[in-house]
Amino acid sequence: MVHHREFAPRVAAVRDAMKDPRVFLAVDDGSDAETDSEDYEQALAGSSQERGFPERSPDDVYIIYTGGTTGMPKGVMWRHEDLFFAGMGGGFPTAAPAKTPEEVPERAAAGGVVTMMPAAPLIHGAAQLASFIGFWSGYRVVLVPRYRGPEVWRLVEKEKVLTITLVGDAMVRPLVEALQEKDYDTSSLLVLSSAGAILSDAVRAQLKAKIPNLAILDSWGSSETGNQGSAAEGSSPDKGLRFQMNERNAVLDDNLDPVEPGSGVVGMLAQKGNIPLGYYNDPEKTARTFVEKGGVRWVLPGDMATVLEDGIIQVLGRGSVCINTGGEKVYPEEVEAALKAHADVFDAVVVGVPDPRWGQRVAAVVQARAGRTPSFADLDAHCRTKVAGYKAPRELHLVREMRRSPSGKADYPWAKKLAEAGEHRVADGGEGR
Repeated sequence: MVHHREFAPRVAAVRDAMKDPRVFLAVDDGSDAETDSEDYEQALAGSSQERGFPERSPDDVYIIYTGGTTGMPKGVMWRHEDLFFAGMGGGFPTAAPAKTPEEVPERAAAGGVVTMMPAAPLIHGAAQLASFIGFWSGYRVVLVPRYRGPEVWRLVEKEKVLTITLVGDAMVRPLVEALQEKDYDTSSLLVLSSAGAILSDAVRAQLKAKIPNLAILDSWGSSETGNQGSAAEGSSPDKGLRFQMNERNAVLDDNLDPVEPGSGVVGMLAQKGNIPLGYYNDPEKTARTFVEKGGVRWVLPGDMATVLEDGIIQVLGRGSVCINTGGEKVYPEEVEAALKAHADVFDAVVVGVPDPRWGQRVAAVVQARAGRTPSFADLDAHCRTKVAGYKAPRELHLVREMRRSPSGKADYPWAKKLAEAGEHRVADGGEGR
């Protein structure tokens, strides 16, 4: 385990309960925390240059932990070769995949130097994979010690960062707020990419207002799939995510057969080819998520989708958090995006709660902006300009601070429990779904 010195107390708290690792290394960060870990630089200087481990293999395993949106994080086991091609772009996201290991350094040496910043914390698969793409491509990779808006912009200014990788509204909003409080030199920044969570129209507009020439991209994928594609123009949580189908992507029906384009059938987003082995120590979840039919192995990450007539996949939302109200399906992402487009709303999570008449009703857990107290009536009227009436929240629960996972993903189980308890409920819409 390699850790910054300031985290020594956290490491010490769990160290005795850990079977592995056997070596603990502390990186000096200027803090004075006491630690039993060896100093990283001293260990490095005293280490042998000889290989002390067997030759590496394409079958070596890399584990990425999921964000834990709908439960505890799960370890996704990837063969190195599969992850290289599925999540690291074969090392070259803008060119044909490398066919031999020797091509990787050859292409990196021939390419130009780009300064990129995987600004999301490295617990994110998106940040890990973006970093490796940078390594394989010979880029300068700038890492952020802590994710705070002013710190990100300070490094953009100092290092002349060309491209930033982030994950969704939860990470971009602090950047927007920092820009609104102080001017930074962002002239070097050309591209901001959101990987794994699509940006809402409201956040996108706020960012473009501060950096008009910035290209904002949405990449789609998950810990279980790696990169699945880039969002088509006009995609957003409000309107739905759309991306081009390719030879690896499909939408499967309940019989695991591909959905026909334009049929209107809603199925499960799926991917084949270079996919993970399964979940670490969870054979039951592995069997449900990684399926096989006709000799083809698919991963089903949990997103519901359909295929439009032109072959574009439209992602509707996570099936596990879909709300069924009177037989109508409501996907929380589009309602959350509608709420966050309101000037008084800083963050929002939408869940379904039991309803005696409709089965479930839509409930909104909202963190207001500082000094604001949005009313149910205002939010209701606002949402009905963005989504169909039956999708508008029928309950409003105001919280001082939204609880999210360490990776920034929405904590739906927490929000559902809070809404069902009703302790933070400030208003509702009476009868109706």
